[in-house]
Amino acid sequence: MASVTFSKVTKEFGDVVAVNNLDIKIEDKEFLVLVGPSGCGKTTALRLLAGLEEITRGDILIGDRVVNDVSPKDRDIAMVFQSYALYPHMSVYDNMAFGLKLRKTPKDEIKRRVREAAEILGIETLLDRRPRQLSGGQRQRVAVGRAIVREPEVFLFDEPLSNLDAKLRVQTRAEISKLHTRLATTFIYVTHDQVEAMTMATRIAVLEEGILQQLDTPQNLYDHPANVFVAGFIGSPSMNTFEAKILQSNGKMMVDAGSFVVEVPDDRKETYAAYVNKPVIFGLRPEDIHDPSFAPPGILPAPIEARVDGTELMGNEIFVHFVSGDQSFTGRIDPRTSFRTGNTIQAVINMHNMHLFEIDGSHLAIR
Repeated sequence: MASVTFSKVTKEFGDVVAVNNLDIKIEDKEFLVLVGPSGCGKTTALRLLAGLEEITRGDILIGDRVVNDVSPKDRDIAMVFQSYALYPHMSVYDNMAFGLKLRKTPKDEIKRRVREAAEILGIETLLDRRPRQLSGGQRQRVAVGRAIVREPEVFLFDEPLSNLDAKLRVQTRAEISKLHTRLATTFIYVTHDQVEAMTMATRIAVLEEGILQQLDTPQNLYDHPANVFVAGFIGSPSMNTFEAKILQSNGKMMVDAGSFVVEVPDDRKETYAAYVNKPVIFGLRPEDIHDPSFAPPGILPAPIEARVDGTELMGNEIFVHFVSGDQSFTGRIDPRTSFRTGNTIQAVINMHNMHLFEIDGSHLAIR
């Protein structure tokens, strides 16, 4: 097994910088997820590691070995693609065994590895079938099995669940997480779906325009986003943000968001003092907006008035879309609420969980 290191890695396609000075150390046996919107450089980073693209500058190490000039077949990695890439004329067994046959692995060893991988993935009864006889989830398992039989040091996954329906995605991501625990191998996983990233990763690397925005555990990314981009990308629905100003008068410190004004908690006043009379970005997650009748205990409530612009019933909660002045924002509200579309209501927000960012969003001012 091995660690993986991106050391100041840059990849340029002409004038386009797809990956920009990427520095990441992925520990042995870690499950790291690269996440970000389309075009952020996450798949390019994976292809650089796999040897499918050439590095413009920097080094990639697997363990202690620099692999910049090592051919893909000699890097001891296995990759699972978004498309299953199975040979339609071959059986499941032969698809899984094909790479080992090319390496002239002994037949008994091939049989052992294929059988073990099939058992791990629950596809032992499918080994004689052709890909056209399989469901999407079964084909994805075969593609994963083809990677497992190689017994690589590092597994790479490039959006492997994109072609599955919603229910099957949930099931399969749980299976991949269990597989990581069972194999105790380094997994590097690319997705644009932040829910996949949050539920599967040991750590998450958030990329935007080829630049690493933040590298941290899922919970720390959620609780302490480094900038406005991360705050908006991690979490569903995303964090609400408001252009605001910090004001101070008569011993009180307030956040003035234009359409509403709320008081800053006492334990933050000293640190926020540097931002008085300066523009900032005020951030609030949807779950920190409440119907006062069903607000949980222990919060620090601040009242705001807003009009309900629409609702989405989710069963265990309601997504309520509010408008206050020229600001639109979303709350995750207790389903017992009486908030209805068109009503002007009083809500409360939990100021214990407020976020504050520099006006340019470059870094977190205080959390």
